[in-house]
Amino acid sequence: MPHTVKGQGGPTEYLPKLLTVWREGYRLSDLRADALAGLTVAIVALPLSMAIAIASGVGPERGLFTAIVGGFLVSALGGSRYQIGGPAGAFIVLVAACVIETGLPGLILATFLSGFMLIAGGALRLGTYIRYIPYPVTVGFTAGIAVIIFASQLREMFGLTLPGAEPGEILAKVEALWAARGTVTWAAVAVAALTAAVILGLRRLRPHWPGMLIAVAVASTAAALLSLPVETIGTRFGALPRVLPVPALPDLSPAAIQAALPWAASFALLGAIESLLSAVVADGMSGARHRSNAELVAQGVANVGSALFGGFCVTGTIARTATNVRAGSRGPVSGMLHSLFLLLFLLVAAPLAAYIPLAALAGVLAVVAWGMAERHEFAALVRATRGDALVVLATFLLVVFRDLTEGILVGFSLAGLVFIKRMSETAGMRPSSDATPDAQRADRIVYHLEGPYFFGAAAQLGGVLERIAEAPRALVLDMSAVPLMDSSGARGVLQLAARARRRGGQIYLIGLRPALRRVLESQGAREPEVHFLPDLAAVDARLAQGESA
Repeated sequence: MPHTVKGQGGPTEYLPKLLTVWREGYRLSDLRADALAGLTVAIVALPLSMAIAIASGVGPERGLFTAIVGGFLVSALGGSRYQIGGPAGAFIVLVAACVIETGLPGLILATFLSGFMLIAGGALRLGTYIRYIPYPVTVGFTAGIAVIIFASQLREMFGLTLPGAEPGEILAKVEALWAARGTVTWAAVAVAALTAAVILGLRRLRPHWPGMLIAVAVASTAAALLSLPVETIGTRFGALPRVLPVPALPDLSPAAIQAALPWAASFALLGAIESLLSAVVADGMSGARHRSNAELVAQGVANVGSALFGGFCVTGTIARTATNVRAGSRGPVSGMLHSLFLLLFLLVAAPLAAYIPLAALAGVLAVVAWGMAERHEFAALVRATRGDALVVLATFLLVVFRDLTEGILVGFSLAGLVFIKRMSETAGMRPSSDATPDAQRADRIVYHLEGPYFFGAAAQLGGVLERIAEAPRALVLDMSAVPLMDSSGARGVLQLAARARRRGGQIYLIGLRPALRRVLESQGAREPEVHFLPDLAAVDARLAQGESA
């Protein structure tokens, strides 16, 4: 049962970390540290939020609305001390596909509905289980997302002109871009390359400087001073709004909801995974411990709030969260301040965004994709075992060439099968040797079972045990080294006992743990069909009584 907080009457697992930090004692020095961390994260989030929004097929202002409203709510209500919420690169493909199929109103509705799904997931405590997604699945998924993000930026990086809409499917996209190779704008290539070079150079020489913002500013200044023929935010989208829009409910008609529901489910699943992965990363960097179910509820509220203000999917963002920790954040106030700093930019400096070249934002996302790829981890898993290689490659290929959700589900299923196989291989049995005190006798045979006896191991060992049970004598199974048993394993034991009885023999189970005996009894195991005895001496005593009788 969850613990309760004194004076609250509710479970601590849903208590926002903001209240925890406040109760610990929040001082002026903490506020100063959080203000500096929040400003640092806002400088990183400013170009990134606009770049992700544009790559997702919506206007740059939508990315800022998402980061301002959603980011504030994630930090204010979340179960992670350092989580930064906002638009994430992992959503680019899903959001772009949703916009193509349902339009912007459908995207906002899907975001709105996904928020309630996340709240329900937190209320049902599903966050506890989402954390157990296998490592090869997360690496394959992240690497696949990196490839998709990079491919989505090729058009802007090379300044290509397409005769129609850019295809969403990656093979068709590459084919269309290759067909338009004659329209390359070399000024766009130079701007994208300059942006990436400045980011990577500052990352090496001045790692604490806001490399993304500096790179975008340098590229924008160069493009303006040299009058380069590159498309900018202003030429494509016009001026950014100076204020947040008035909150409004999306279209809640039955037809609109039916069209948006599949997208909402995908947003909720991906958002839950991404946000909890980000919270785990923050825990590892800081030594803190997040509350996964509180985090899901906060992510849900943030998505609802983002949709009301015209934003799209909100989730925990790993890069910005890591920046927050490294910048010296003391708690959720830094994330709330990061959103307020972005709002201040919208109020004061929004006209400057019109001069930002789209190629510069493409360069930013290209660097983000390169960092997301986890190349060393991917290669290590491919070389590790055939099982890990299968899971990471299947997840990666399905994410890139099929669908994000399909990649996660298939990868998770394959990882489960690999785990079952490995667990089955740890199970075994061995007969007692003549040199041991429990050596075999004419009236009984003793076998030691080792490892978990569940459906995988039961299938592997069942045939061998059935052949042993053919002999009309006592079969003793020493189960002292069996840590767990499921219903399939229990049914296997019962079938073995029935087979032995038909041959005139008996089954004796010794060293059985109480929990395993309860599993057997729940499946109908009773004396005298199955004999439960503490040790081999008790078996021999029982057999001696039978002979004397």
